[in-house]
Amino acid sequence: MSEMREQLRPLDKEQLIDIIVELRGLMAKQAARIQALEDQVAKNSGNSSKPPSSDGLKKPRSLREKGKHKSGGQKGHPGKTLEMVSHPHHIHLHKVIRCPQCQADLGAVAVQGIEKRQVFDVPPIAIEVTEHQVQIKCCPQCQVQVKAAFPAGIDHGVQYGNRLKAQAVYLNSYQLLPLARVCEVLGDFYGHTPSAALVLNATEALHAQLDRPLAVIRAQLKQADVVNCDETGLRVEGKLNWLQVASTAALTYYGVHPKRGQSGMRAVGILNELRGRAIHDAYGSYFQFENCAHALCNAHHLRELRFITEQYEQAWADQMIQLLVEAKQEVETSPPEQLSLNPERLRQYHQRYDRLLQAGFQADPSTKPATKQKRGRKKQSPAKNLLDRLLKYKPEILAFLSDFRVPFDNNLAERDIRMMKVKQKISGTFRTRRGADTFCDIRSYISTVRKQGHRVIQALYEALLGQPFVPA
Repeated sequence: MSEMREQLRPLDKEQLIDIIVELRGLMAKQAARIQALEDQVAKNSGNSSKPPSSDGLKKPRSLREKGKHKSGGQKGHPGKTLEMVSHPHHIHLHKVIRCPQCQADLGAVAVQGIEKRQVFDVPPIAIEVTEHQVQIKCCPQCQVQVKAAFPAGIDHGVQYGNRLKAQAVYLNSYQLLPLARVCEVLGDFYGHTPSAALVLNATEALHAQLDRPLAVIRAQLKQADVVNCDETGLRVEGKLNWLQVASTAALTYYGVHPKRGQSGMRAVGILNELRGRAIHDAYGSYFQFENCAHALCNAHHLRELRFITEQYEQAWADQMIQLLVEAKQEVETSPPEQLSLNPERLRQYHQRYDRLLQAGFQADPSTKPATKQKRGRKKQSPAKNLLDRLLKYKPEILAFLSDFRVPFDNNLAERDIRMMKVKQKISGTFRTRRGADTFCDIRSYISTVRKQGHRVIQALYEALLGQPFVPA
């Protein structure tokens, strides 16, 4: 330290000022880098869009309020439980032969009553073999040998039936078991282990029957009042592609495309013809579709606001969380016949929202003008970026207050896309684009069937018979 002081003594005032300015610039850069690294370390699934799998062993605090009720079924909930049937398939009568106290013979004593207990179980599973025989005759007129025709679908000497094929597709496309494990499960259940080719051929046969259901799903989504949208990365042929989802409470449609943005969304073909409202995050490509209205996912905003509260300790962010949660609760507790908050409550929420934004801009130092202009876009803090978005998209953020059909968040689409990420974790990549498209189409069909309250396995079986489920 003393050596450094001796080196600085001979310098004049201007030279010292230059050194100080240089050091201050270096410190500012280091401070910005330190802040960026601290921000990166501080992010988790509770205050950012990072997945829960990245949290490690430390579980972040949930955004949900602690429940006011104990775990389990609540008062008034109908519940589901096993109930005795009046006509069981089998009855085993257990007789009383001797008295357990005195060992007296009770064989001839009259029965005073019966106590019943029923066990619900499945019978031993075994494959049934059905043989089809066609008669062969010789025509007495022309002496030509003729035979009857086999039923449609009976094409080989030996083959598996449609019920087993439906189960193979169910395990692979719905429960996401790899091909080898599907064959292993069927072998354990039935004593017959099919090849992976059976699963692939059954998948292709099912996919060939889905043109009409998929066309109806797309048409109904385009006519829906509100559609939830999301996108995520998906590897196809070893390259990053993008899976797009458009869904409602009753419909789901998936599409995959090499591009994430507007071109990929147009290729899927829902947003470019939608006339209702699209719910999504703030990804800019969604706003290129001006034919529909928009609304933003407030779950994203709650996470980002929590990050600003925890990392930057700006009070406005915590107050904005309270405002959004309070507004959500008021909407949820409104009478079922009510379609919007009354004008006075809307005005109050909008005024509070504006005041909090103003407080946020005043609290964030990056909103102050820079002392030295640099070329290019000025780097902003996460708080300033969030404030700019909350200001720019205020109507889309608060749309759920003026139209109760608009959800507070985009959780519906995120739930629909979650299992596709599980598929990617299991398989890593789709080896062919056709395989990726086939999987997306079958999942669209399965998800729609499930949402509309039908049994998936039955819908797959009927589709293989040429009678697929079509949304009403």
